[in-house]
Amino acid sequence: MSETVSAGNLITLHYRVATGDDTELISTFESSPATLQLGSGELAPPLEHCLIGITVGERHVFLLEAEQAFGNHNPQLTQRMARSALPPDTKPELHGLIEFVAPGGEKFTGIVRELDDEAVLVDFNHPLAGKSVRFEVEIIGIL
Repeated sequence: MSETVSAGNLITLHYRVATGDDTELISTFESSPATLQLGSGELAPPLEHCLIGITVGERHVFLLEAEQAFGNHNPQLTQRMARSALPPDTKPELHGLIEFVAPGGEKFTGIVRELDDEAVLVDFNHPLAGKSVRFEVEIIGIL
């Protein structure tokens, strides 16, 4: 009887993540497979959930709508801020990332969507928020 993937497993797999229009973002199919621990945060929870119940040796393609993948884009998670309010030594670039530290020490990252001489518009949504995702997997083994 073949093993099936369950929560908490350490698995080896090939995977490919693409946008709904099949623009590839990452793939291991042309290189070494990945090994990851389910539930450890190495793979986004919506993608990890797709793996549960797959049998070793199987290959699947999952098409996830934005709500099923990384959620819809939330305009409340974009913030225009003065350049003077950015972390010290930050040199914002269009579509670049800026890391912020919350008062409790948590780190979070935003993407620069607009900038001018005075301010920047930072988007704190997940980069794939509002987009459908195509997730292809082949389970190689459960360790």
